[in-house]
Amino acid sequence: MTAASRSPKDFFRPLAVGAPTPLREIPARPSRAIHFFDPSNPKMAAKVPDMVGTVDVLLGNLEDAIKADNKEAAREGLVRIAQETDFGPTQLWTRINALDSPWVLDDLTTLVPAIGDKLDVIMVPKVQGAEDIHYVDRILAQLEAKAGLEKPILVHAILETARGVANVEEICGASPRMQGLSLGPADLAADRRMKTTRVGGGHPGYLVREDPPRLDGVANLEASRATYQQDLWHYTIARMVDACAMHGIYPYYGPFGDISDTTACEDQFRNAFLLGCVGTWSLHPKQIAIANRVFSPSVEDVAHARRVVAAMGDGTGAVMLDGKMEDDASLKQCLVMVELAEQLAAVDPELKQQYDAIAGDEQSEA
Repeated sequence: MTAASRSPKDFFRPLAVGAPTPLREIPARPSRAIHFFDPSNPKMAAKVPDMVGTVDVLLGNLEDAIKADNKEAAREGLVRIAQETDFGPTQLWTRINALDSPWVLDDLTTLVPAIGDKLDVIMVPKVQGAEDIHYVDRILAQLEAKAGLEKPILVHAILETARGVANVEEICGASPRMQGLSLGPADLAADRRMKTTRVGGGHPGYLVREDPPRLDGVANLEASRATYQQDLWHYTIARMVDACAMHGIYPYYGPFGDISDTTACEDQFRNAFLLGCVGTWSLHPKQIAIANRVFSPSVEDVAHARRVVAAMGDGTGAVMLDGKMEDDASLKQCLVMVELAEQLAAVDPELKQQYDAIAGDEQSEA
């Protein structure tokens, strides 16, 4: 059964008696960096309280990178960390094990009763189609009802298979719980039989080459020609962004595996940001700073957006600013930028100071 075959009257009704009413709109909470940690690792667990407030999302990972022997320890560690920590403005997410694994049912039946009131989002790996979301949706409703939770736990799907990408629109619309999607480039590359072993990022073999120079109409095929490396993930990210925008949920870039190459990491994050992603994964603390910087609008962009909003008045017609025409389409783009800046300023004191400073400069110039 797909979401479309359900009566519209029933779509936002709880799937279990006593479960909280599903949300009609997914809140736009800052989530520039989703920082993964291993709850079974004592050193990582000890750092979690100090990271609260420094990162938008902390995610207790139960799936890949957690050895089979540590699955139960990771689950129990996440429960303990959640119960003992005040997360304040930072969201708490978890990535459960794959739906075909022997651990996923215990993940859900343990986490929801114990820490469901603190869990904002459950990330589901290797989602193939709407049926996977329907399965998690119903179980969560039953567990929420039994635990007496007052707000629904949201669901985030990872695109890691060709079938998942092919079904991306129906996945996004499968449940009112759907919070967003992340790109899982490593598993997706394997499933597609792509010839790369990199976790995210480009590949030097995926390129375009400029045409050969011509002399008297004859191409010099022996001449040196410039090449330009291309983005392996452009198509998939763009498709994911469109599907999320269509359903009012949020797209994210996933992992960038080369921790040492911060320049390439920042480039990949920025490509995703420009295409419409709202955040990315962080596998190391140094990637948090990159994500926070990249997925926050620049001071210059916010200043320009505010000028356009102020100049457009009621939003109709067109105006000229700095020699460029701005119209209602420009206004819509600028309102997205201004709204994001306001949301981030509410949780990031440093950004607030920067954005407030340009607001003060604008007022003094006026």
